[in-house]
Amino acid sequence: VLRDDFRQPPGDVVVAAGEPAVLECVPPRGHPEPSVSWKKNGVRVSGKDERLTIRGGKLMVASTHKSDAGVYVCVATNVVGERDSEPAELVVF
Repeated sequence: VLRDDFRQPPGDVVVAAGEPAVLECVPPRGHPEPSVSWKKNGVRVSGKDERLTIRGGKLMVASTHKSDAGVYVCVATNVVGERDSEPAELVVF
């Protein structure tokens, strides 16, 4: 089972460069419980960037760069399939 509605979709975030940013996401209810990943501008966010952490659905950016700005989507995945959240924009000024 994987429901359609995210319990908490991400919202737009505005930060100054160098500040930390947190995009919140609580995935839809599912069985098994869905895992959360993120896409930025349509491309999956990799765990290789040490400034980025995904924990409990949250995407945390330790120190934002101008290049982090963009449109982020929270992706919930389990054996049934995957659901994309509504997009949220990260603005870095």
